[in-house]
Amino acid sequence: MPTLCRPAVSVPEFVITMEQTLEFAERMHAGKPQLGLALRLIRNTGVRKRHLVQPIEKALHHPGFEERNRIYEAEAKKRCPEVIDRALANAGVTATDIDLIIYVSCTGFMMPSLTAWLINEMGFRSDTRQLPIAQLGCAAGGAAINRAHDFCTAYPGSNVLIVSCELCSLCYQPSDDNIGALLSDGLFGDAVAAAVVRGEGGTGIALERNASYLIPHTEDWISYAVRSSGFHFQLDRRVPGTMEPMAPVLRELATRHGWDAANLDFYVIHAGGPRILDDLAKFLAVDRTMFRHSWATLTEHGNIASAVVLDAVRRLFEEGSMTPGATGVIAGFGPGITAEMVVGTWTVDPLLPVGRIPISASVPGPAELAPVAGAVAV
Repeated sequence: MPTLCRPAVSVPEFVITMEQTLEFAERMHAGKPQLGLALRLIRNTGVRKRHLVQPIEKALHHPGFEERNRIYEAEAKKRCPEVIDRALANAGVTATDIDLIIYVSCTGFMMPSLTAWLINEMGFRSDTRQLPIAQLGCAAGGAAINRAHDFCTAYPGSNVLIVSCELCSLCYQPSDDNIGALLSDGLFGDAVAAAVVRGEGGTGIALERNASYLIPHTEDWISYAVRSSGFHFQLDRRVPGTMEPMAPVLRELATRHGWDAANLDFYVIHAGGPRILDDLAKFLAVDRTMFRHSWATLTEHGNIASAVVLDAVRRLFEEGSMTPGATGVIAGFGPGITAEMVVGTWTVDPLLPVGRIPISASVPGPAELAPVAGAVAV
């Protein structure tokens, strides 16, 4: 059964705190009629700090769409390889074992995709399949896991590498002062994440059943307006209320699998914001502490788009509390409004040598303690 192995995650070295976010927002958007409400909403996100690929003063400056996209490409090529190396090591595979690379990102554009560069530069086979996903936003992390599950089911024994590179700070638009834009300025952070789905073996979440769902006629609730200055994020005020119609969909997925969505052992939920997490817990009748890994990601990194679910899975591994047979769900939400969901069971590699500490309970190895310059490995 396809197994999602321990992810590797890296966040950039430049940090902005909640207090700094509020200070810069007041300075950059002084006198704007929506500022007071935006500041209150930002305070309520619970985001303590975020990581950026550039110092905040540089991030606030808009050098033009072309230059921003150049920075995106340079930073992606600089930061992804080290994270990928750790993800491969976590899964006990090498680059030549990978049959498909799924690359997800909604914060920059490259053609050919970064997948082509990775194959050429990191020793992946020339016949490695490529699947870039660029327009599912925050839902793309869940979508990548689901497409990896589908691929490994269709081609038994195959291995899939998932790479998420989200440099949200490169989408900041100084001229945007609507509530959605201002809130996103205080919510989103930068991160790179990677994980392997093994077709056979591996310790982690054995993926058993996945599903997608789109709430009808909500496609303009989360979107980009693409202009000469780049991507302008648009967020409808109705988005936080989408968990009421989404909860029954998650419940039905679990029911079809013979499980009770209110009584699982772990929950990995997209940390789009505090109300998303609180409402989903309420409508699923689950204690909010069951979403603790998603809450931790939101608090420490902000909303890191498609990388959220991989970071929350990483935290699940590090907690070391799962035992074989534990049941759970992964759910990513994004533009559409789209949900990508999968249920699975915790499994331990049967070939794990006796006496060896499972990676979920191990201390960081040398690779994790020696990240690339300009990144914080977690």
